[in-house]
Amino acid sequence: MSYEVPTLLDAHNVHVVGTGEEIVVLGHGFGTDQSVWKHVLPHLVEEYRVILYDMMGAGTTDPEYFSVLRYSTLHGYADDLLTILDELEVDSCIFVGHSVSGMVGCLASIERPFLFSKIIMLSASPRYLNDVGYFGGFEQEDLSQLFQAMQSNFKAWVSGFAPLAVGADIDSTAVQEFGRTLFNIRPDIAFNVAKTIFEIDMRFILPQVIVPCHILQSNKDLAVPVIVSDHLHHALGGPTIVEILQTEGHLPQLSSPDVVIPVLKRHLVGNIRA
Repeated sequence: MSYEVPTLLDAHNVHVVGTGEEIVVLGHGFGTDQSVWKHVLPHLVEEYRVILYDMMGAGTTDPEYFSVLRYSTLHGYADDLLTILDELEVDSCIFVGHSVSGMVGCLASIERPFLFSKIIMLSASPRYLNDVGYFGGFEQEDLSQLFQAMQSNFKAWVSGFAPLAVGADIDSTAVQEFGRTLFNIRPDIAFNVAKTIFEIDMRFILPQVIVPCHILQSNKDLAVPVIVSDHLHHALGGPTIVEILQTEGHLPQLSSPDVVIPVLKRHLVGNIRA
């Protein structure tokens, strides 16, 4: 599926805020939209020009723009990212990718490495399924049950999945916020996006990623075991650094912004030493 250029930025609800010269792009993960960065954004706008956008399929986007074929792999999302940056005439940026957006940024950087001065991954994984010699955190039976639950009663699935993913009590503000953005997605789109993400295997592309990558990971995450950060560290083709956050959950920018914000700001400024 293609977009006419005049409508592209509107289709992805693109916002550009901040007064700095250096550009930071914030990409969100499954079940959320750009609002997942609401605690982080105020701490960046005075130093950076920040680009926020919604990945196609998010509840804030028009379902009519969602193509099951285009978004059956992460390449469709990577193409969207590159087209948005082209439309905004960006020639260099730092990309911060939460969850699946970490891999979307990697794919985009393979296509256009000069466009990204660094990629900061938060809770990212190249593969969620376990494999021989690799622990992704899920068996195929786990995913089958997850997909079945999504299809049988989406609202009930959201109510159960949100606290597990956030790693907090159902009454917490972060869980309620994640539940809200999850529930805003049309159920059939959520199912297709979940299948695409949870069944990916991006391990083979990692050696092609040559831009510096900063890997940030919660010390306890239902979706991404800590050991995945070690795999990324050794498999990525460019310089890498790993920092384990002393927090729980797959969405620490929502559940523990006081932990994430200073770490993220430090990695935005810092370079990886040889």
